[in-house]
Order: sequence, then C-alpha cells, then structure tokens
Amino acid sequence: MKMSSMLGARFKETPADCQLDSHKLMIRGGYMKQLTTGIYSLFMPAKRICKKIENIIRDEMDKIDGQEVMFPVVMPASLWQESGRYESIGSEMARFKDRSGQPVVLGMTHEEAAVHLARGTAQSYSQYPFMIYQIQTKFRDEPRARGGLIRVREFTMKDAYSFDADKEMLDYSYNLYYNAYENVFDRCALDYRIIEADNGPIGGSNSHEFSALSDVGESEIAYCEKCGMAATTERAECRDDAPVVEEMEELREVYTPGTKTIADVCNYLGIDEKRSIKALMFVTYDRDLNPDEYVCVFIRGDRELNMIKLVNALGIPEHNIEFANEEEMGPATGIVGGFTGPVGLQNCKIVVDSELVGTVNMCAGANKENHHLMGVCYGRDYTGDIVTDVKVLQAGDPCPHCGAPVKHTRGIEVGQIFKLGKKYSHSMNTTYKDEDGQDHEYEMGCYGIGVTRTMSAIIEQHHDDDGIIWPVSVAPYHVWITVIDPSNETQMELAAKIESELEQRNVEVVVDDRDGRPGVKFKDADLIGCPIRITVGKKAGEGQVEYKLRRESQVTLMTAQEAVKAAKELVEAERFGTDHIRMPEFKYHNGRLK
Repeated sequence: MKMSSMLGARFKETPADCQLDSHKLMIRGGYMKQLTTGIYSLFMPAKRICKKIENIIRDEMDKIDGQEVMFPVVMPASLWQESGRYESIGSEMARFKDRSGQPVVLGMTHEEAAVHLARGTAQSYSQYPFMIYQIQTKFRDEPRARGGLIRVREFTMKDAYSFDADKEMLDYSYNLYYNAYENVFDRCALDYRIIEADNGPIGGSNSHEFSALSDVGESEIAYCEKCGMAATTERAECRDDAPVVEEMEELREVYTPGTKTIADVCNYLGIDEKRSIKALMFVTYDRDLNPDEYVCVFIRGDRELNMIKLVNALGIPEHNIEFANEEEMGPATGIVGGFTGPVGLQNCKIVVDSELVGTVNMCAGANKENHHLMGVCYGRDYTGDIVTDVKVLQAGDPCPHCGAPVKHTRGIEVGQIFKLGKKYSHSMNTTYKDEDGQDHEYEMGCYGIGVTRTMSAIIEQHHDDDGIIWPVSVAPYHVWITVIDPSNETQMELAAKIESELEQRNVEVVVDDRDGRPGVKFKDADLIGCPIRITVGKKAGEGQVEYKLRRESQVTLMTAQEAVKAAKELVEAERFGTDHIRMPEFKYHNGRLK
C-alpha cells in the first residue's frame, strides 16, 4: 500500500468535540469521519483493524464449534412481541413501518431472530448443544452517544447464542464462551477484568462483563484485592452493617426548620448520618407508559441508591420509572417533599433497603413541613412491601464475600456473556423432543463482543502523546516504510525491495512515498501507530536503513536484510497473540458430561 494513495487526512490539532484519547487519535489519524451524532464512516485502516479483530473472534468461536450465520437487520415487530421485549425496551430501539404498514424494528440484538432460526430446525435432543454466531451491524438509538466509538448508535458487534438441552449443558456452553473470550481479549492485547454484571434488558439469570480497564470507561467496577471479587457497581452486592443494639425509644416529633437534606437535618440535630433514613420517591409506568403506582424507597442516610437494583426488585424496565413530582404525590400518599419518612404512608409501594431491618431509634422525615421523627424503629413503626439490598457498594465498604475493604476502578465494556435460561424458549413457545418424544423448553446463552468498541479500547490502553501504538495482532499494517526522498530512485528501489520481501513473508506493509519533510512523515507514522518503522534515506545506496519499534524510542541502523529479518520475526512472534486455548474445567462429549 502506498501512502500517497491512501484516503483520509491527518491532523495536528485535535477537533474541539473530541474528549477521549481514542476519539482524538482516530480523527487525527484519518481512521474515521463522523456522519452524524453517534454514527461514523471508517476509512480503510480502521476497517482493516476491525477485520483483524473479527478474524480473532471467528478463530476462537470456530475452535468451540460455533457456527457463523447471518440474521436480518430488519425484523418484524411481531417477533419481538412474542418475547415481550417490544414493550419492555424503550426508545433506543428503532421502530418503523414497512410499505405495507406492518411494524418492523432495526436489530439492536438478535435473541428473537436466533430463536426463530432454531424453531422448527433443531427439534430433537440429539441436535443439542449447538452454538451460532454472527458479526454484524447493530443500531441502538443511544441518547448519550459520545466518545467516538465507545458509545455510538450504529456499531459492529459479534453476538452468539448457545442452545442447550438443560442447565448442566448451559453451564458447559457458558464456560466455553467465558474461556474463548479470555483468548480473544488476550490476543487483542487488552488489560481487562472479568466482572459480575447486571443482565439488563436481555434478561436471564447470570452475566459476566469483560471490561478493559480505563479511566474513561463508563463501567464502574467494585473489586476486592483479597478474594478477587469483581462486579459492576450496578450488580455488586452489599454487606449490611449490623444494627445497633439498644433499647427502643419512644417515637417523637422534633422541629427541624429548613432541613430538607440528610446533611442539613443531621447537622441540625447533631447526629451521625448513619442514624438517619433517606427517602426517595418515584412513579412507575405500565407497558403503555401510563402512570402505574407511586414508590417510596428508604435507605440509610449515608448510602446511595442503586437504580439497577431498584428496577430489578420492582421487576420493571429501567425506562418505566422516574422521580416523582412530590407535590402531585403528596395528596395521594401523605408525603411532604424534603420531610418524607416511612411512618404513616399510604397508597404507595414501600421499598426498604435490607440494612434498615432491625434498626432502632433512627431519624426520619415526619411527613410534616419542617418536622422530623426521632426514635423510628423498623418493625414497630414501619415495614416494607419489598425489603432487599438497593444500595451502591461504595469504595471502602466491606467485600460481601470476605469483608476486606473494596476498591473502585473503571472500565470499558468490550464483551458480555449471559445465561438466559428458558426466558426466550418459554416466551416464544419453542421446544425440543427428548428420547421419549416429550417436549422440553431448551436453555439459552447469549454472548456479545463489540468489535468497534474493542478497537477504541485498544487505543485507550495503547497510545502515547504522539499517537497510537498498535499491537501486532490487530495493527492495520505491520511495517511502515518511510522514504525520505521519493524522487531518489535508489531509495524507492530499496523500499520496493523491502516491501516485496516482507509481503512474501505475509508481513503487511505501507510505504510512505509522499513528498514532504521527513519530520512530518515521522509524526504521521507515530500518529497512525504501525508497530515497526523502517526508514529508507541517505544510506540506501549502502543498503542500510533505520529500524525502529513504535513502542520504543531506540533507532537502530542495520542492513535492509537485517531489517526484513527482524520485522518478520517480530510479526511472527506477536501476530497471533496468545497461542493457547483455555478450556473449561469439565468436558462435554456425546451428550454427556465427563
């Protein structure tokens, strides 16, 4: 490939709307161009990187007997109505009508299509287990599209589905994918953490997220260095503090003028926030988005509410709940904004964090302007309709497994796997027949990798002030040959010879044959980030070139043949990343676990 014919411009300055390093470098390096908010066109180098990531994925999927398929982008709404997700998923799913007036959707995920493909095709127990996957464009009308390819509306994704006769078989398939994903992200040279995650709108019973560690990641991760626990803060369980053991006091009302926040009332009364009860009010909506019921949530005053835990406890989609208008809520329930407490409420569902169970002599709103209650005791003065953990696991809190203080970090979600169980086979009335001809609902797993997001995550972890530093396994080209003077026949002939010899050895090469100052060419080479740079200059007549690795500062003078040999050996050593295959601890053979 000749640089003079490569489409895409390189820029010194960072566009004003770019905040993340991956976004900046992909725009500056001529990797992509924004078409509209959250939608990008990719230039050839970015496409080559995506193809390499896809091929790594394909290789690992094929090793575990995954069958590559292709689902339609456009699906009938009726298929999603079967599963129940047409109503439960919000505005991020693009809905429209075809020319005959039938409602259709753009694929944002393909569980329904996978079930449709298997339905009527895999009817016998002897066909299980099997796994299918695709690599395809998805569309989600993401309201917070930002950061280049980290959060977009249109993206490339690998999604896979396992079909299993029973839970034991699903466990096996899940482990296969778990290990295959480790191989994928190892080969992409990512520093990642595997964490317990929330299943979200996909549903199911269990999920793990593969998160590339990065300060710019949207996933907040709670982890324990002692026992290895790791989970998104959305998913992380909390260990409740034991309630203070003391005699119950009488319930009494106190005057607390102008104290509408926990901090205000605790400062006014001279008490610790741990002895107070925080109230949060919500309204939920039904499937038709009509107001359904009011919800009051009560947690300890020093805690923060985990919205994901709350919607899971309520059994509703996240988009079917919002903060209530307290003035409208008051007449129906008895709450008073800023002074809401759990005693005496009516006509609303009460959710109580599990940490409040057994607490006595707490401070809470009196549902009366400028007044609070002291001596509030769980069980005597109030209870909850739902009592469960709805708080955030904060840094420094005890690990729910071993009790050691947890730490927080951030990461970019590059992959996630789910145990769906019978969620879709049941809702879509799909079965297989066992040896006796009896019908059974099968188990499913779902497994996703964001291809374009993985590319951005690699950049976030592999760059410096000068540009990207691509790992060999995914680099757009392995070797960048800089010709100092393209008008010099000797230099161009030597560059052509090096290019030919490297390409014969399956080493991918781009030749910078542009007219221009050497400094500009070196800057572009660093910006684009190919792993190896070979510079052909004044010593070309002597058969000598400069050899430099992008990840190092050292420049070495060597013969052209030595440079070819060094580049070939490095590429061969690092092209495939890890060459081992992780396998589950147990084996499945001919329908039987061994």
